[in-house]
Amino acid sequence: MITGMFLSFLIYLGSLPEPGVPGEELATATEPEAEPEVPKPRFEFYTLLPEQTLEVDEEVETVEPAADVSKPPTATATPQPYFLQAGSFRQKEDAERRRAELLLLGLTPQIEESTVDSGRWFRVSLGPFGSHDEVSKARSLLANQNIDSVLLKRSAP
Repeated sequence: MITGMFLSFLIYLGSLPEPGVPGEELATATEPEAEPEVPKPRFEFYTLLPEQTLEVDEEVETVEPAADVSKPPTATATPQPYFLQAGSFRQKEDAERRRAELLLLGLTPQIEESTVDSGRWFRVSLGPFGSHDEVSKARSLLANQNIDSVLLKRSAP
């Protein structure tokens, strides 16, 4: 039994790789390494999101000032409508698939095509919504279906 273990040990030692020759290591160490290429940025936000602002859902408590009789009432600016972006895809088929999912939820999505330096994008958006309540309802419906959305405040397309 000891003889068998000794023979197994010798076979194991015979299968180990031989240590490299020092001259070979020196030759490979002096070769210059190729510099890694810096990849182009994957996203270009400044070109993908022109004329759009993000609205952050924040509850802000406001206190109305006391009525001042001396000042005439000012005209309020018309609010810009709210939109929800429910996806942005490179392939039109993916955007159509998301649009179909949203139609089944009872929403009315649109697909907007845009071309930027990085190629064509197909954005699936919902809206316009007139109030935060409408946006909140649509957003919670999307969240229940595990669909991420981004709130946008912009002029109508």
